[in-house]
Amino acid sequence: MKVVLLAGGYGTRISEESQFKPKPMIEIGGKPILWHIMKEYSFYGFNEFIICAGYKQHVIKEWFADYFLHNSDITFDFTQGRNDMTIHNQHCEPWKVTVVDTGLNTMTGGRIKRIQPYVGTETFLMTYGDGVCDVDVKKLVEFHKSHGKIATLTAVMMEQQKGVLDIGGDNAVHSFREKSHTDGAQINAGYMVFSSEIFDYLENDKTILEKEPLQQLAQNGQLMSYKHTGFWQCMDTKREMDMLNQLYEQKKAPWKKWKD
Repeated sequence: MKVVLLAGGYGTRISEESQFKPKPMIEIGGKPILWHIMKEYSFYGFNEFIICAGYKQHVIKEWFADYFLHNSDITFDFTQGRNDMTIHNQHCEPWKVTVVDTGLNTMTGGRIKRIQPYVGTETFLMTYGDGVCDVDVKKLVEFHKSHGKIATLTAVMMEQQKGVLDIGGDNAVHSFREKSHTDGAQINAGYMVFSSEIFDYLENDKTILEKEPLQQLAQNGQLMSYKHTGFWQCMDTKREMDMLNQLYEQKKAPWKKWKD
């Protein structure tokens, strides 16, 4: 089963970093967040990826072009007037990666529509290239297969950002407490599974996946949610980037299930 990763946006809310590279290439612990997401899927045995690139897509292509070289022990021999290379050991993952330029201003649904030739009629996984999660992907896929609908999304609880007030009818504050994980609303965290029928809901480059397609799927009874109560975090701001880096450096990253 292929994994489709959306990695083409501008990342304007974290412009301190995204002015130089696509947001999915911003690093956590010395590796792009895109790599972390791919390692998550690879842990569960999903090793074929289609990356929907756009903004500064050359950065993604060049990074993967050099990945084998940077993760191998190599002898460079110039003694015969040639550049002979001998690879001794390589430490790369067993990945097959297709990077597709899906356009600079293409919307999320349009990007997925553009990679249809690479997916064909298969069911596929899809997520955003800027968020990490410790969801059990195998159980997510099993859930999708069990209900037989077109689409499954992973739903997580979005925490409130402020303290919680209990206000009575007289406008008096009866209690105050800090926010907790259960105070927020459930949101779409990505980590989706789509049957190939999803392409029938995607029209062109202007199609925003999160609007008409998902709304229509919901109205047709074809959208299911897989509730995840564990860790999920997107990286929209520098503060969130710093937080993810801190978790990784302190060896407390919940999404890191693989061994170094």
